[in-house]
Amino acid sequence: MPRSIAPRPRSTMPNPRRRFLQALAALPLASALPALADEQMDAIHQRRRLIIAVYNNFAPYSDAGQGIDADIGKALATKLGLTPDILGFKAGEDMGDDLRNMVWKGHYLRGEPADVMMHVPVDPVLAKENDKVHIFGQYHVETMAMARIPSLVSAPVGSAATALEVFTREKIGVEGETLADAYLLSTMNGRLRDNVVHFQSITEAGAALRNGSIAAIMAPRGELEGALHGETRFAIDETKIGGMMSTRWPLGMAVKAEATDLAAALTSALAELERDGTLAAIFKRHAVTQQKA
Repeated sequence: MPRSIAPRPRSTMPNPRRRFLQALAALPLASALPALADEQMDAIHQRRRLIIAVYNNFAPYSDAGQGIDADIGKALATKLGLTPDILGFKAGEDMGDDLRNMVWKGHYLRGEPADVMMHVPVDPVLAKENDKVHIFGQYHVETMAMARIPSLVSAPVGSAATALEVFTREKIGVEGETLADAYLLSTMNGRLRDNVVHFQSITEAGAALRNGSIAAIMAPRGELEGALHGETRFAIDETKIGGMMSTRWPLGMAVKAEATDLAAALTSALAELERDGTLAAIFKRHAVTQQKA
C-alpha cells in the first residue's frame, strides 16, 4: 500500500499555444475543459487521453486497473471528453518518491509521469514538502480502523493499555511497513511485538481473520471493508486510541504545480461526479463507505 505521507521537466519559456485553437475546434471535448490551456493540457488535448497513475496491488482502491481510484480516474476522464489511460505503479519508500516518479519528473524505468495521480493525502505539510506538485480534489476521508472478532476483541477505544491489552494474548494482523505496523510494534513499550502478524496485503490478512488464525486486523477502513466484503462475523471500528497519530486523512489527487488549467478542469469534473451521484456509486460498487469529513 502507499507508504508514509511524512509520500517532466518543462521549459520555462512562454508557451506560444501553437495551433491550440485549431486543434480544439477539430476535437469535440466536454464543456469542463477550459478554452485555453497550459502546456500539459495542450498535450492532453492532442493525444485525447488522460493518463492516470494509481497504485498496484492496492485493493479495493486500485488493482489490475480496477478499483475505486481507477474508476474515479476513468470517470474524470470521461467528464473531460477524454479516453482514460490507467497507469499502475508500485509504491516507493514514501509519498515524496511517488509524487516525483509519477507526477512531476518521471522514472528512469517507467518513463514519463502521468497527468494526474490518485490517492494522494490532501495534507498541508505534504504539500509544502513537495512544491513541484499541486495537491487538491478531496474525494474521500480514510480512517485507521480495526476489524475484529467481537467475542474476542472489544472496540478499540481508550488508552493503548486499555484498548490493546488483549493483544498480549491474541494475535493482530497488519500489512508490513505501514502506519499500523509501526504503531503496534512500538506501543506499550513493545509488549505486543510477538503477537503482531505481518502480511503482504490486507487481502491476505482478511483470509487469516476468516480462518481464525488472528483475532483482528488494523488497517485503513476502506481496505478492511474491501477485503471483508460480505462478512457478517466481524466488526469494523475506527480506532480511537489515545496517543495514536494520523487516524484520519483526506484523499485527493496531484498534478504538476504549473498545470493550473488541468487542476481546474479536474476540480470541476469531480464536482460534477459528486453532484450526479457517480462518486457515491463508485464507492458503493466496491463495498466501501465513502466518508466526506
